[in-house]
Amino acid sequence: MFRVHEAPLGLLMPSPFVAKLTNADASARMLKSSVATLGCAFLMVLAAAAAVIIAITSDANRLESVRQRERIDAAIESQIRLRELRFRSLTAGSSLDSSFAGPAPLAALQSAFSRLGSLFLEFDGAYVVSPSGVVFAGIEGDAPAGQAGYDGLKHIISSLPGTMDRAASPMRELSDARGGPGTASWAIAHDGFEAISLIVMDVPPRAGSLVAQLLGPLKIVGYRRLSDTALADLSERYRVANIRIVGEMPADPLSRRALPSADGTTRAWLTWSPDRPGDAMLRQFVWALLGVGLLFAAIFAFVVHRLRSAAHQIAIRESQIQRLAGQDELSLLPNRRTFDVRLDQALAQLDRSGAGLAVMLIDLDRFKAVNDTYGHTAGDELIRQVAQRLSKVVRSGDTVARIGGDEFGIIQTHGHFPAGCVALGERILASLTEPFVIMGVTTTIGCSIGIALAPQDATEREDLLRLADTALYQSKNGGRNRYSFFEPQMNRSLALKRMVEDDLRRAIAQDELVLHYQPQVSVDGATIVGVEALVRWNHPQHGMVPPAEFIDIAEERGLIVPLSEWVLRRACMEAQRWPGLRLAVNVSPIQFRHKDFVANVIRIIDETGFDPAQLELELTEGVVVDDADAAEVAMMDLRAHGVGLALDDFGTGYSSLIYLRRFAFDKIKIDRSFLEYMETTGESAILVHSIAHLGRALGLRVCAEGVETAEQHRFLQAIGCHELQGFLFSKAVPADEIDRLLTLESPFAEALEAA
Repeated sequence: MFRVHEAPLGLLMPSPFVAKLTNADASARMLKSSVATLGCAFLMVLAAAAAVIIAITSDANRLESVRQRERIDAAIESQIRLRELRFRSLTAGSSLDSSFAGPAPLAALQSAFSRLGSLFLEFDGAYVVSPSGVVFAGIEGDAPAGQAGYDGLKHIISSLPGTMDRAASPMRELSDARGGPGTASWAIAHDGFEAISLIVMDVPPRAGSLVAQLLGPLKIVGYRRLSDTALADLSERYRVANIRIVGEMPADPLSRRALPSADGTTRAWLTWSPDRPGDAMLRQFVWALLGVGLLFAAIFAFVVHRLRSAAHQIAIRESQIQRLAGQDELSLLPNRRTFDVRLDQALAQLDRSGAGLAVMLIDLDRFKAVNDTYGHTAGDELIRQVAQRLSKVVRSGDTVARIGGDEFGIIQTHGHFPAGCVALGERILASLTEPFVIMGVTTTIGCSIGIALAPQDATEREDLLRLADTALYQSKNGGRNRYSFFEPQMNRSLALKRMVEDDLRRAIAQDELVLHYQPQVSVDGATIVGVEALVRWNHPQHGMVPPAEFIDIAEERGLIVPLSEWVLRRACMEAQRWPGLRLAVNVSPIQFRHKDFVANVIRIIDETGFDPAQLELELTEGVVVDDADAAEVAMMDLRAHGVGLALDDFGTGYSSLIYLRRFAFDKIKIDRSFLEYMETTGESAILVHSIAHLGRALGLRVCAEGVETAEQHRFLQAIGCHELQGFLFSKAVPADEIDRLLTLESPFAEALEAA
């Protein structure tokens, strides 16, 4: 398990994506907006449906209330018409008018009125009065009634005949059956205790009537109390529920009728309970409406659930994307992007905290060997185990990140600098030099560490990383498996390398390099059999730069391939002046491993028109050992085009007979180190003798490099070497000097005699 490194409060370093509005935030806002929109739409649909239903039911209730009000008005008018008809039937006879002809007209009238009482079943009381309100006859129930009973009615309705204030409670006129102006009027009034329905009708006089001449037209007044029984009968007859009289005005204007009092004010109302078909319809369909509402609610809940689920899944995916964007997928450590962000944040804290920090760059040694030997799966497992070990050796609050293939970085923010860096570097070296078990195989690697401090060395991220990389390069060059702090002289060396790199790139592009050629001489020293092309750089400011100072930089900075192609092209062009001489050109391991190496060689030969049989490419043992199969294919292809191959620096590497037998070399070159301190009877002499006899036995030409003395010449001649090369004969010289030497019959005779 990896240990989680928590940063202290002062140096909390959030993910580089926390400060920005993420897609998860946008998704959450979109979810809220969608839910709010759906909710509003849902509520609007419900509100619209409720409004439609309420409008329909309200309209149905209103229409029914109007119809019931019309039925109440029709019922009241029907009752009044019925009573009018009773009075008209009473006055149609001559009984009332003839009663005034006798000796006691009032008694006769009362007697006749009482006999006709059966006609007043619709009334609680009736009176025959003059226009001035004088009662001539009256009955209350079955008993006669007089002026006192009639005057009691005036307290209820002030517009009766004989009253002074008829405007206070006016009565309504009834038209007669023929449609003309009515002779009857009616009213419903309330005195605060009870309500009565009253009708007043003129009694039409007979022709020549004495009563009409003396008193004017008589009036008959009848009334009936609106009792609970009468109201219940009216309610049942006309199918209007709960007709009643109340003392508080009902709110619904369609379900009330004012009952004025004698003074014109209204203290009571006739009301009823109107039928509400809309409410009945609503109750009938309430379950259906509830079902529709529940269906809408279920759909809304389902949509919200799906939206929330989708938003949750999006948030999870974006969280994973953000984690992967800031985390190395293989090692599960922070990646280069997160490392840079945390380093920027840590550097920003320097001014406030006054503390320092260190940046360590770690490069694994022998990682490529493990990767090539055991495969990429083993390399991945090694990276994971290295990440685990590094996570265990750093302190809480420090950052460990994988910033490249086999390169790791550490931001150390705690401890005493540089002592803390030394302690951490020792722990890292001790941890990573312990054996690793990879796919059941135990392997050992090491690491090189470069350290740069802030603010001592730099305060900007790019500068600090560059300096740490410079220190890492120093560790690699110093023998690996060590740590190095950045020092100012390293920067100067790096600047020099950059200068060399820039100038060398320009020199290649502008054809500012030159070739010198060192002769390869027959073993007798008399004849030049070949030349080896060696590049020289005459720098405009620094003069002649030795190859040892810029070849390594070219390999390190990726310039060796264009440099090697320039050398091969220029050598083929210049060597065309020397027909019959073999042209030897060194091949860099990086150049040889290039996928287009063979194609480039053949293309250059074709473009320059050089005879491939004259060309001899010199390879080192390391070139063929690194990838033997690919090397064998490339070498067979070159030989098929007529190009010769020489094994350079033989004896310093593997020197395996297997390689000599497997690969199609034409020549082997004995390394100069064997001749440098050679004695004719020493071990080096024995090895050189063995190499020469081995080459001759395999049918290979043998060339010895570094020949500088006559003794070496005689020894090599004695053991059977074919070719010699060294300062005894000539150093590397310009092409013009080779031209001159070729014109001489014995170009090196003088040098040999002097030796």
